[in-house]
Amino acid sequence: MKKFVKKVNSAEKLLANYYQKERKRQKNTLNLIASENYPSKKVLTYSGSLLINKYAEGYPQARYYQGCQNIDKIEELAIDLAKKLFKVEYANVQPHSGSQANQAVYLALLKPGDKILSLNLLAGGHLTHGAKVNFSGTFYQVHHYNLDPVSQKLNYPEIDQMTQEIKPKLIIAGYSAYSLKIDFAQFRKIADKIGAYLLADIAHVAGLVAVGLFPSPVPYADVTTFTTHKTLRGPRGAVILTKKELGKKIDKAVFPGNQGGPNLAIIAAKAQCFYEVLQPAFKVYQKKVLENAQIMADYFQNQGVKVISGGTETHLLLIDTKNSYNLTGKAAAEKLEKAGIICNKNMLPYDEEKP
Repeated sequence: MKKFVKKVNSAEKLLANYYQKERKRQKNTLNLIASENYPSKKVLTYSGSLLINKYAEGYPQARYYQGCQNIDKIEELAIDLAKKLFKVEYANVQPHSGSQANQAVYLALLKPGDKILSLNLLAGGHLTHGAKVNFSGTFYQVHHYNLDPVSQKLNYPEIDQMTQEIKPKLIIAGYSAYSLKIDFAQFRKIADKIGAYLLADIAHVAGLVAVGLFPSPVPYADVTTFTTHKTLRGPRGAVILTKKELGKKIDKAVFPGNQGGPNLAIIAAKAQCFYEVLQPAFKVYQKKVLENAQIMADYFQNQGVKVISGGTETHLLLIDTKNSYNLTGKAAAEKLEKAGIICNKNMLPYDEEKP
């Protein structure tokens, strides 16, 4: 028994030690990973609060558990704030991650074997947009459009042509590593020609969309998904926005279709995040993020460094380290980490290197 207690105490000390080391690492490095951010203290407080104790399968006013009167109010508030923020008719704030949000959309709108048209992973697409190693590439027939080989920008006429040839049931616009703005109106026209659904995945740019610094997909997309922990500076989680007529389908696909009980601590943190984004100071912050990204992109290009797509119109930029420095992305990221700068390696359009 004494030996067991000693081991437990040792593990507890180790855990505390690892936590403090990570805290120190975060404080003493410059984080340039576009998909990471630093939430406010209030967001962090709600994320680890006693709300995590409550099980609440179902939706407000329709739970499978008792004692949810306060929980219902929290989720309703998060929904109302999300709808206000993105000017949308319907919001589901329960998805645990962006991947689960996308999975729920597919479950709601598609059948196994249906066709999806999305951007190639090498050109900035996401795993859940049809990568073979992902559920999306396993259960659906996925076709990919690509960036223009010269400009490294979206080629809408080519996407239109592919759409008419392939006739997908779902088209995905919105990416993991594309630094320019997206013409969602053009995607809507392309989708309407064959009666396809349009999914906008704005996981990376949701914070910019929320304050009007990036085109909003809401007037054009049938469904919009995003994560709350990137430019929104909230907790780890996701949200699905849609038209009112698709709301019940989406809700059913999230629960019970895709996940069980929601994490109410995270939903409360999402509500706090949305409140903060609605404050004037958040737009000022996002403008500064854009200015900094633009300055970095301009600096690298002035030094003769190849920046993918010719620059940035968002918070992220992608550098071709192989052609610019004769370094793979992995080698470049490792060298930068030694200098206290944290970046992530990424595939490039038409990349010949292994992931």
